[in-house]
Amino acid sequence: EVQLVESGGGSVQAGGSLRLSCAHSGFNPNFYSMGWFRLAPGKGKEREGVAGVSSDDITDYAESVKGRFTAFRDSANNTMYLQMNSLKPEDSAIYYCAATPEGPNVNSAARLNPHFMDSWGKGTLVTVSS
Repeated sequence: EVQLVESGGGSVQAGGSLRLSCAHSGFNPNFYSMGWFRLAPGKGKEREGVAGVSSDDITDYAESVKGRFTAFRDSANNTMYLQMNSLKPEDSAIYYCAATPEGPNVNSAARLNPHFMDSWGKGTLVTVSS
């Protein structure tokens, strides 16, 4: 069974940094795309795509985080990371790790679309104060 466990959330002031981690197991990462999504309380129920990483380390980012966030995967440690710099109050949300088997329909756009993801972690809370 696919297992995804996020960690690293917390409270920071605007302009600060956090690094989120997603430990994964139960699947072969060579055949899966992964991504980071977020859900802000009171902003609806659909999760927003933040960053996606393919099995061969192709990355995609939401326009709102480009230049500030970096996602990468460490295959040796079975972990995906999200380095978040220059944080803004509007980045406050629960951040989720997700994964899906790669196939013809899983491309760069799909990796930022929550409907393409099959498995989810339980999330980690990030709060950015002004």
